[in-house]
Formats: sequence, C-alpha cells, structure tokens
Amino acid sequence: MKRLLISVIILFSGYFVTQGQAQPKATWIWFPGDYELWLHKEVSLRRTERSAFYPAFFRVDTHYGAINFKKEFTLSQPEEIEIKTTGRFNVKIDSQYYPEHTDRLKIPAGKHSISIDIANYDTVPCLYVKGTILVSDSSWRVSCYNTQWIPAAFGDYNCIDASPVNFRFNFSEISPVKTENINSNILLDFGKETFGYLRLKGIKGTGEVKICYGESREEALSPDSCETYDRIIITKDSSASYTLKSSKALRFAYVLPSKNVTISNCSFITESLPLTQKGKFRCSNDKLNKIWDVSAYTLSLTTREFMLDGIKRDRWLWAGDAIQSFLMNYYLFFDTDVNRRSIIAERGKDPVEAHINHIVDYSYYWFLSIYDFYLYTGDASLIKMMYPKMLTMMDFCATRLNKNNFIVGRTSDWIYLDWADMNKEGELSAYQVLYARSLETLAACAKIMNDTENANKYSILATDMKARTLQLFWNDNLHALVHNRKNDKQINYVTRYSNMFALMYGYLDEKKSEDVKKHVLMNDSVQSITTPYMRFYELAALCEIGEHKYVVNEMLNYWGGMLDLGATTFWEVYNPKEKGTQHLAMYGRPYGRSLCHAWGASPVYLLGKYYLGVQPKSAGYKSWMCEPHLGGLDWLEGSVPTPFGNIDLSISKTVIKIKSMQQGGTLKFRSSKTPKTNRGNVADLGNNVFELKVDMPDSEYMIKYVNAE
Repeated sequence: MKRLLISVIILFSGYFVTQGQAQPKATWIWFPGDYELWLHKEVSLRRTERSAFYPAFFRVDTHYGAINFKKEFTLSQPEEIEIKTTGRFNVKIDSQYYPEHTDRLKIPAGKHSISIDIANYDTVPCLYVKGTILVSDSSWRVSCYNTQWIPAAFGDYNCIDASPVNFRFNFSEISPVKTENINSNILLDFGKETFGYLRLKGIKGTGEVKICYGESREEALSPDSCETYDRIIITKDSSASYTLKSSKALRFAYVLPSKNVTISNCSFITESLPLTQKGKFRCSNDKLNKIWDVSAYTLSLTTREFMLDGIKRDRWLWAGDAIQSFLMNYYLFFDTDVNRRSIIAERGKDPVEAHINHIVDYSYYWFLSIYDFYLYTGDASLIKMMYPKMLTMMDFCATRLNKNNFIVGRTSDWIYLDWADMNKEGELSAYQVLYARSLETLAACAKIMNDTENANKYSILATDMKARTLQLFWNDNLHALVHNRKNDKQINYVTRYSNMFALMYGYLDEKKSEDVKKHVLMNDSVQSITTPYMRFYELAALCEIGEHKYVVNEMLNYWGGMLDLGATTFWEVYNPKEKGTQHLAMYGRPYGRSLCHAWGASPVYLLGKYYLGVQPKSAGYKSWMCEPHLGGLDWLEGSVPTPFGNIDLSISKTVIKIKSMQQGGTLKFRSSKTPKTNRGNVADLGNNVFELKVDMPDSEYMIKYVNAE
C-alpha cells in the first residue's frame, strides 16, 4: 500500500466552491465491475472438502491488473490532497511524472490534468484522493488501456484508511450452550447454526488437535466423514489461546486433542454481514411465525460478500440460488448493495464462452434478476452498466437454439433445472418458458436504455417463443405442458416446472391456468418437488391464482417438517419420506447435504409478497400494490421495506390497517359487506373486491370490513 501526500489547489472543471457550499466527499474508486469480480474470485477460492482445496468449477473472472485514472482540473489556490492506492502507482501532472515514492508536490495555478496509473495483479487496484475540493469520485475517468474511458465506480467505502479490499464484517464472541466430554474429547453445541471461527482457550502441552465440524451432532462425531475439519499442531511456543484461521459453518464442533494436550474451554467468533432486519411478520399461527423467524435467520447467514448458496459446503455464488435470495432480501433487509455485487460478479467479462455457472437455466435467471433490481429499487444504473453484457449474453444463449428454434443443452452445458430425477433429453418446456421470459426482460431493459431497435427485436422474439411453446408443448389430454419433446414429438410426461413458470409469468389463459392448477400443481400423482428451491416457484404460482390457504398448509407441513426434526436453519433438500440420517446425506456422502441453504428461506418472500401482499407496480415503488391475504389465518401483521421506508400492515377478519411513508399505493381486498374507512374513498370493483388509494404519507388508514376470501 503506497501513500502520496500532495499539495494542490484544484477547481473542478466548471465547479466552484463558495462559502457555505457543501464540500465534495472523497471515496474509494475502481474500474467498474472489477471490485466485484476480484471479491468473487477471493470468495470462490475458499471452499474446502475435508481440508482439500476445492476451487469453483465454473468460470470465475477477475479484475484488470493495471488501470489508469485521469481527471482535468483548474487550480485556484494551493491545497493539500492525500492519495492512497491498493497497488504500485505513479502520478503524472500535465506531462510531468513524479518519482514513485514522492510524498508531496506543489502545483501552480492554472489548467491541469492528473493521471494516476495503478498496478496490482493480486488485489483490485483502487484509488483514494482526499482534498478540500479535489476528491476521488465518479467524476474521474478510468481505462484498462483499451483506449476507452468510462466513469469510475465507487461504493460505500469513504475512509482513506479502510480500503475496499478489507471487506467489512461484524464479529462477536459466543459460548457453547452445552459441552460434553466424550472419551477425553470435547463436543461443543452452540445451540443453532452459526458461521465464523472456533477459538480454543487454556491450551497446555504439545501435540495435535483435530476439530471436526458438523451442522448436525452426527456429522461432528464422524471424524472420518465430516465435510469440514481442521488440524493444528501445538508446540511449546504456542499461545494458550488459538483462533482457527479459516471460517466454518457449524452447530457442533468435536475437539479431539492428542493425549499430551489439554484445552480448558472453547468459544466461537461469529462473522456476519452488517444487516438491518427491516421486514417483519407475525400471525395467529405460532409455527408459521417460527418458520418466518428461521427463514430470516437462514438468509442472514447466507447473505455475505455475495448471496451465497450455503455456508458449509460450496459457499459459492450460484445464479439460480441467488435470484431467490435477491427477492427474499427485498422483503427482509432491502440491502441492495449485496444484490448489486452479486449480479455483477455472476456475469463476469466478455467474451461469453459458457452459461453462467455452466448451467443453462442460470443464465436466464440472471437476466430476470437485473430487471427485478430495477423494479424494487428504482435504480436504473445497474441496467445501464450491464446492458452491453446482457446483449452479448443473449447472443450466446441464441447459439443454443436448435433447428426448431427451441433451446437445448450442448455437451458442455449443465442441464440442471432441479435435483429431482427427470428426463432431460431433447427440448425441455421449462427452458423455453424461461428463455421467453428472458427475452421479455431484455426487451424491457432495452426500452429503458432507449434502444428501440433491440426493444422491438426481443419483444417479437419473446412473443414468438411463448406462442410456439404453448402450441407445441401443450397437451389437451394431459391438461398441461409436457415436460419435453424429442425428435419433434411430445413425450407424454408431465412435471411441475414449466407449468408453474408459465402460470407465474401469466402465459396461460384462464382455462389453461385452471387445468394446470387441478391436474398438475394440486395433483399428488405428478412428481412432487423435494427442494425448497423449486417449492419457491411452485408455491408462488399457487398464490398467483389465489390458493393462499393451500400454500399456508404446505408451508406448515414442509418447512414445519424441518422444524419438527430440530432444524435451526432451513435445508438444501427436505424429503418428508426420508428417515433419520437420510436427511443429512447427499451427493453420495453421509453429510453432504447443506442444512443452511439460502433457497430454504423462501417463506420470507412468500409471506411478504402474497400474504402481507406488498409489491411494486412501477420501478422503486413509485406506485405499489398491497393485496393482503389471510390464507385461513385469523390475523397477520408485518412490515415490508421499500426505498422510502416500510409499508406497515395489519389485517384481521374485520379490520385492515395500513401505513406508508409514500403515496402511490393501492390497497386491494375482498369484503362481503361494503367496507368503511377513516380516510379516502373505497372503490367497489364488483364480486366483493374493493380498492382504496393510499395517497397520504405517514398516515394510518383503517378499514372495517368482513373478510370474504
């Protein structure tokens, strides 16, 4: 890390600071996207399996090792500025270079330009310039020496001594809730799943200590098959206290010291992203409240540098997992920075040579996540940044179209969709539906970018893909989209995937929607879904067609089933038919299953969007809808975070209360009697459906009604 103190007087081109005017603020800047790519590389290299290094097996891009920042300015009087970088650097003012280790410079008044080259092939090159007038911010231009200059990127790193390469976490020390001595070894139980670093205290003697970690008691007590473990050597020079160097996920830790080593006690240093839980939910069912709480805790653990899949095994950024985490985040933390970092990191750099994570469907989820970001935040800057890469990504996706213009997987593609056993040959209807949705999304983003040509192009392609998918995959006898076609013929095989996606995206007419509901989604003879991952979409689709009571029961049975087995976080897979340690096994390993998996937290999203009923209708909640549903509950209440603050709601069978900090809202509900309100006018839409405009900020609306769900 090099530091340069320079005395300079600077006036921004066209910018004058006068008395009483706010001074510009300095922040760390970097090449757009490079910080996220570098951080993703670092995170992707942390996985181990039984202490063996296990790097990501999909493409992970990284930062440019050398970049150049520049800015033109006008001096009015001398001023000291301070420069700090995260690499080796030089400074050029006008045409004069200064020695590498120069500490201070004086620059005469007049028009000048400053150029700073930074090189660091290990850590992302970042720049901080601090002065009264001249500061590092997005007004600087940056290039990777490709003759193109673009505005520098920045984030929430505003202190010169806290660079972005030192990612900010919160740390706290906790003690085990229970300690057992087993054959001179120590079993620690921390009461619930957690993440961080084990600390050994009161160490005496010399020898070896092995620590076996477990999300379950059984895993921790299995030294030969636990997924993660550490081994440390204690010498006569070792400290009496030792904190393990690599972070681990666990509830249990089994400490096995050799016969010449004793340990008096242990603690755990938790590591977590600083998050504020803004979303809230409570209802008349205690078990559903517990499901929401455990879902929120699960997401808090997997929300880190990026939206990670789980905290024990992969700890990687998977686009299919992440899009669900993004949506949950909008209803719980509304931490847009982690969503933004993740979306940028997922894509990487051009040229596109493979699907994101090598998985066909994950590329489509990436498109959808970009528009979701804009819809929930109102921030179009991510679309503007990623739009060229959206176009090249879609060009790549088009290379997977066959002679029928349907998406198929190539030899190098991972055709995933879900972990369930299924036929993946030929043309999968789910892929066509997801591809159509991606085309629609790109058309919408092109419109935001004022790219009329591509907006029209992708809109036409989306319309055609939807029409041909329904024409060639729909089977009237089966009342559903068939799962796949092979050799231009339908396979008489139905799964839930394409049908629930088509229903959720509004691609089915009223009759087909009813057919799918009856013959697929609420038909036990159709192969059931056993991952919370796809239950997310299945239950969302059912909520879209009004099956809120059914979905409440499904949540109580499915997520409640994990709670009944002692879950403190929700799992990667839950199959109610499994027994005992079968719930721990996966990938042919006895403890391969993740017991803290982000996609297990979907009740946060389902309860926020479909029961509290809040969702944006235009970007950034400039207009929004609240359509609450009790789903068979006596009452529910909660808060949904938005860019302008929380929307607070409570609903019983006779009273609705709603309060928001911004106008533009519409409350929609069903009542068997004409409702009364303390403010505004209730509109009767017919069939016991009513609407009320929520246009008075920071004012509580109270509606007396008779619930008619």
